[in-house]
Amino acid sequence: MSVDRTLHHFPLDPFSREVRLVLGEKRLRFTEVAERYWEQPETLAALNPSGLPPVLVELRPGERLVVCESRAILEYLDERYADPALLSNHDVAERVEARRLLHWFDRKFDYEVNSLVLHEKMEKRLLGLGAPDLTALRAGRQALRAHLTHLEGLLNNRDWLAGARMSLADIAGGAHLSVVDYFGEVPWEDFPATRLWYSKMKSRPCFRPLLNDRYPGLQPASHYDDLDF
Repeated sequence: MSVDRTLHHFPLDPFSREVRLVLGEKRLRFTEVAERYWEQPETLAALNPSGLPPVLVELRPGERLVVCESRAILEYLDERYADPALLSNHDVAERVEARRLLHWFDRKFDYEVNSLVLHEKMEKRLLGLGAPDLTALRAGRQALRAHLTHLEGLLNNRDWLAGARMSLADIAGGAHLSVVDYFGEVPWEDFPATRLWYSKMKSRPCFRPLLNDRYPGLQPASHYDDLDF
């Protein structure tokens, strides 16, 4: 059965990137519609009442499915397109840990790091709100180091964030860190295990479109698309 699949997203939104990574990992073709969500387009609000990306629209004969918000989209994709499974079918402990870390990135990391670092370095430019607040940036960078310390402890004993297999935890971690790394804010040299894990993520085919992202007026760090940093 043919599926007409469209993803409404913003290229530098970590939640949109989570969905793009899962679509890529599952080799699902899709059409991209880049949304300038801060302009509150009516077309996006008609799909998602929050007015925010990502939104996935799938059209099949006799069916139109609109799935809003990253968590709902990720779980939908993993349920409907089971190969490869991104929540372990074999190990309940890994499945629980993957869900914990997915929540960690989408709630705690987003609140403590993204809301400061990405707001100051990206959203202020997009919204024309002036220069970054150095105090806020400093707080976001300190929080980032605390998060990286947690990941380093995990990855010193695991192949992937939740255990022996790649999971939605790695998708979420890669998506969130990739945007922070776009702006050169990740001190990789101080976290070798996390750097090695991220290098593995960057090398996956699903990650390549993210590394090709460029947004006018927001240029990436020089190492951003270098697989070997």
